[in-house]
Formats: sequence, structure tokens, C-alpha cells
Amino acid sequence: MRSLSFLSKMTIFGFLLSTLPVIFIGAFAFVTSSSEIQKNVNEGKMQLITQINSNVEQKLTTVNHTLNQVINSTVLKKAMDMPLTVNDFMMYDDLRSEIRYMQSFDTKLEDVILINARQNWMIKNSGLYRFDSYPFYDKLLNQMNTQENSTWVMNPSKWFYTEENSRSVSCDYSISLVKKLPTTGLEKYGMAIANIPACSLQDLFRNDTEYLDDILIMDEHNQIIMHPDPDLIGKPITEAGLTDMSQFATPTGQFTTDIRDKRYAVSFLHSNLNNWTYLSLTSIDSLTKESGKIGTYTIYVCVLMLLLSMLLAWLGSRKMYSPIQLLLNQIGGLVTVNQKRKANEFQMIGEHVHTLFQSKSQLEREVHQHIGQVRTFFLIKAFQGHIKQSELLEKLKQFGYTKHIETWKTMSVITMQIDSIDNTRYEKRDMELLLFAVHNIIEELIPSDQRLAPIIMDQTVVTLIGSADGEADAFRNTVYALTEQLQQHIFNYLKLHVSIGISLPIHTFSQIAIAYREGLEALRHRIKLGEGIIIQYENINSGKHYLNLNYPKPIENELIDAIKLAEKDKTKELLRQLLQAVFAAPLTPQEYQIPLARLLNNLLMVMQESGIGLNQIHPNKGSLFEELLNLHMTAEIEDWFWTEVIHPLIRIYRDRQDAQYHNISEKIIDLVQKYYDTDLTLEDCASRLHYNANYLSSIFRKETNCSFSDYLSAYRFNMAKKWLSESDMPIKDISSKLRYNNSQNFIRSFRKQEGLTPGQYRDKHKEGKEPTTS
Repeated sequence: MRSLSFLSKMTIFGFLLSTLPVIFIGAFAFVTSSSEIQKNVNEGKMQLITQINSNVEQKLTTVNHTLNQVINSTVLKKAMDMPLTVNDFMMYDDLRSEIRYMQSFDTKLEDVILINARQNWMIKNSGLYRFDSYPFYDKLLNQMNTQENSTWVMNPSKWFYTEENSRSVSCDYSISLVKKLPTTGLEKYGMAIANIPACSLQDLFRNDTEYLDDILIMDEHNQIIMHPDPDLIGKPITEAGLTDMSQFATPTGQFTTDIRDKRYAVSFLHSNLNNWTYLSLTSIDSLTKESGKIGTYTIYVCVLMLLLSMLLAWLGSRKMYSPIQLLLNQIGGLVTVNQKRKANEFQMIGEHVHTLFQSKSQLEREVHQHIGQVRTFFLIKAFQGHIKQSELLEKLKQFGYTKHIETWKTMSVITMQIDSIDNTRYEKRDMELLLFAVHNIIEELIPSDQRLAPIIMDQTVVTLIGSADGEADAFRNTVYALTEQLQQHIFNYLKLHVSIGISLPIHTFSQIAIAYREGLEALRHRIKLGEGIIIQYENINSGKHYLNLNYPKPIENELIDAIKLAEKDKTKELLRQLLQAVFAAPLTPQEYQIPLARLLNNLLMVMQESGIGLNQIHPNKGSLFEELLNLHMTAEIEDWFWTEVIHPLIRIYRDRQDAQYHNISEKIIDLVQKYYDTDLTLEDCASRLHYNANYLSSIFRKETNCSFSDYLSAYRFNMAKKWLSESDMPIKDISSKLRYNNSQNFIRSFRKQEGLTPGQYRDKHKEGKEPTTS
């Protein structure tokens, strides 16, 4: 009962604490300033125009992609070489079919114009025309004088609808995607123009957002493309009240300005697709008026939250003891009856938690043993020179050698080998145990702050000795005294003679691999000096360090991978690092030719394995090796590798990637158009095309700017609208054909996207009248 009383006190205290956040929220609501509200609104507006930018670019990308299909179709390519006349009805009908398919997508596309200036014909929705007789012949011909082969421009709508006397132009301006034809070849004598009415641009995403009354879009020439007032479309942005264009210098941002004697907050975002600018204008006066309302509403919400929190705290306090009772039932078998009588519930839980901590300590000891094995593996790689210098110090710190790194000024590697076990009481099978015994003697004799952990490599015990003393002679004497002491202890305990090799003193951990090889090199002189000796490397190499001929193979592997992935900037940086590592070694000018020739040879092997001919990167020139050997400056060598070998390879790999990506995305689209009425998935496409599904997903999104599932859903949705408007197929059959589980799911999905049920949509397009909503 004492524990229950304690629990009740905790419940009351928790109840009081639970009300504090609500009180703070209410207080915060009163002190919230209008500037903070403005900041939040601006952030919301920035998110809104970012969303609108994404939606618009997705629609424009769809138009661009479908127009690419038209201009790359066999029908159009054949027609570009023909002087079409009224007698070429079949060819004209095929071209119109291609255009109608493009207009079937929900992109508000109003017309697609095909022009062939060489053959002097022009095709529109209304028919076939002689191009040089068209009233706006000169205006349209000027569209071919742009530098880009594909561009978005805003043109007067009357350029495209003059011939249709009975047609009323829905909008004074059209947003036109102009593509020069043919797509291949240097001479451009035709155009494909896809027109979207500028005043219908808002309809593309009106269902996606409710706040469009203060959203503007202007093109790169500061002309208004979208505005709540249709009369301002096509006018300069200054007519909308914005006069200071210097504020739009950055890719995105926010500022305040006066528009028609009122203060506005302007948020803007530049598009990378077509250099359009998306703007949101918010009246600061309206924000100030709303701040009072927001404060009042916040108070009401806080009061409601306070009441709810009090209710929840009261209900929670009644059930708080339930988990404690459950926990006691679960651990009840671990405590005796006497313990249950003497101790309250919290005491029993505390005792059991103490037991858990003891188990945790045991697990930590076991993990510590595994850490020792990982540390040994790391040190082996470090002595062998297989650890990058940039990672070496970080890894040493992870294994607890931070103090060694900070204090050691002079270091040396000692290598120790058992000379022979012949004529001793040991056998060959005992060699592993003997090396382990030597390993333990080193750990016991030399303090841990003076060495790294000793390791066994190729019948050799290796360790690094360090000292804070920067005096080389004093350090040599200390190391030599340690090695003599080691020899004596090993002989006393194991009755074995060992030889020890000592490297030259080093001053950085990056030289550990060189010092290890010096220690091994010193041991090789036992062949002349006999067993049981201590050999200092300085006595056999005139006091000079072991010549480091290590080739930076890891950097070379990264360089080759970056070349194959066509990553230009990364490749250039890796080339610089590799050559820097090569020239850092103390070699003679003749010796530097060895690693440089090795690098060139490996690059040529990669080129040959990829099916790239030497003439593709070095046409009609002499030997690459002769050119390389004639260079004498580091900067010249780096520039030669980049310009003559690596950069040409990157261009070839990038061209291969672009061609492969475009071909793959076209194949995926073809599969969608053929099998949209089946349970088609990206995995099915990957199986058919023999690619990885994740790889296909990234390529398709990069090419089309939308996911595979979104594209498949959009295509099915357009097919549903086509069947509803052009056939009498029952809605149940349409939903089944488009792989919906039932017709109700199809109806809900259709209504969400179109704003009408399938039946209402069919009535609207078949009877020519607006459907009645129930």
C-alpha cells in the first residue's frame, strides 16, 4: 500500500505538469508578433509557388515528351521529305492521328502546328495550308532563327488561328513549345509548335491548390504569362505594379515593395527549366488584420486543449498502475515470496533492473573481446599500407589511441621472429602458441602508453613503439634497451632465441607502413649475422628510410570508377590526388616514370575493355607513352593526362549514358502503351528489358520528370476519358480493363482527378451539355 500511495502522488504531480504546456502555448499565442505571422505566411507562399512550379514543369515536360514522340515518329520523318498536297490524304491523316494522340493528354494543349519550309506546307487542327501563303508567314519563320533547337516562347494566338473565320480565339496569347526539324542534321527547315493558351495555365493545377489569386508567372523577358486578371497576360510585369527588377537577381528569395501605394510581401522562385519566374504577392495589411483573429482562435484552441489534457490526465491516472502490475507479473518468477512481502513493487522492479545491468556489463565484456579482434585486423592493414592516410588517425582514435596521437613525437616499428625451434623441446605445431606467448610477453613488459597493441603477421610479432621525447638518439637508446630486455625475458621463460628488427625513427603515423618494411628488411640480414641478434635498419641503409614505391592503387580505382560514371569534377580531383601521392615519394626523375607509365597503361586497358578505340581519343597522333616521357613539369603532366586521355574518355562515357537513358525510357513508355490494361509493374518492365528495377526507376524519372507509377496512372486515366467520350463501354468494364479492384474505386479516383463522375463525364462529352450534380 505504501507503493500505491507513492504512485498516487506521482499521478497528481504528473497531472499538474500536463497542464503546463497548454498554459505556455496560450501565453505564446498572445505574444506572437505580426512579423512572425508574416514570416510563416511567406514560408507557406514559398512552398506554394514551389509546388506550382513543380506542377507546371511536370505538365510542360509531358508536352515536351509527347512532342518528341511526334517529331521522332516514322510518319513525320517521311512527311518531311514530301511536298504534301490535298491528294496526300493518307499521309495527312497519319500526321493528324499523331497530333490527336498528343492532345489526348490532360495538358490543355490546344493545337499542334507542323511546318515544312522546304516543301512549303503547314498542318494545323483546321487543315493543310501552303506555308508561304499563310498571313503570318514571316512571324512564324522568325521562330526558326532562335539559337536553341527547342524553346518555350509566348506568341500572340492570332498567329495560329487566322484561317479559321468561325473560330473564336479563347486567349490572346499562347505558350508555345517550338522544336526545330529535323532533329538530326545541321540544317533546320521545319518546326513543330505545340500551343497552350496562356489564360488556361491556371486550370492545370486549380484543383491542386485554392490560393491562386495572388500567384503570377513571368517569362525571361519579364512578360506576364499567368495572372488572375487575364487582361494583363502578355503585358510587361511593370503593369502589374512591380517596377524594381533588381530584386529578382537571386534564384529564389523574398522582399517587400510598394504596389499601387500598398505594401506587399513578394516571394519568388526562378525555374531552371525555361527561366520563368513564379511570384506570390501578399498584402501586409491583410496579415496585420488576421493576426488578431489568429490570437483569438489560438486562445479558444488552448482552452480546449487544456480541458482535453485534464480529461486525459484523469483517465490516464486511473490506468497508470496497470503497466506496473503487468511488469510485476512478468518478473514475479524471479523474486521469492519473502521478497514480495518485504519489498514494495518499485523495490522489486529496481532489483530486477540491477540484474539487467549486470547482464549488460557481461555483454559489454564480450563485445570488448570482439573489438580487440577488429583492432588487430585494422593494425594489420595499417602496417601493410592498406589504410588511407585520411582515415588512419580517425581509426586510431576510435580504437582508443587518442593520447598516443597527441603525445608521441618519435616512433619506431619493431619486428620480432623466433629464429629456430630445432634442438629445443618444442615442435613445429607449437609455433602458433609460441608466437602468442611472445605477444603476451610484449604486452606485459612494455606499458600500453608506450606502444600500440602487438599483432602477429606472417610468423612475425609486430608493434609500434612511441615516445614523447623528440630527441632521436635518446629514443634509439630507449628502444634498443627495450628490445634487449624482451630478448632476455623470452629466453628466460621460453628458452628460445629471437631476432628483432628496428626501423628508423618516424615522426608521423602515416609512415607506419614504411617503418614496418624497414623492420622486415632488417630481419633479412640474419642470413649473414646469425640468430639472436637485434638489427637496426640505420646500420644497413646509411640512415635513410626505406624507399617507398607504393603505388596509390585505391585512388586509381576510384579514378577509374569516376571516369566510367562520367563524373567530371570528381575525376579531376582524384587525378590531382593520385599524382600528388606519386610525386610525394622521394624518387629520382627516372623512377617517377614507372608509376606514371603504370597509370597510363591502366587507363588504356580500361579503354580497350570498354570497346573504345585509341583513335577516338588520340586520332592521327604518335605514341602516348613517348608524349608522356617528354614531359618534365608536374603541372604539364597533370594537364596532359586530363586533356589527352581522361577528358576524352569522360565525353565518350557520357554520350553512351545519354543514348542509353533515352532509349530505355522510350522502351518503358512503349511497354506502358501496350500493356496498360494488365497488372504491369516496374519489375515487369525490368524483367522484359533485362535491367535492375531501381536503375530503371531512376532513369525514367530523370528522363520524364515523373515516376513510373504516376505515368502509368496518367495514361490509364486518359484512356478512360477516351473510352467514356468515344465508346459505349460500360463503366464496370472500363474499371476492370484498367485494373481497378471494383468500379467504385474507379469512380472515386476519376471524380477526384476530373471533378466529375465517369457517367457525368460521358454525358458532358456525348450530349454537349453540362452534367447535373446530385
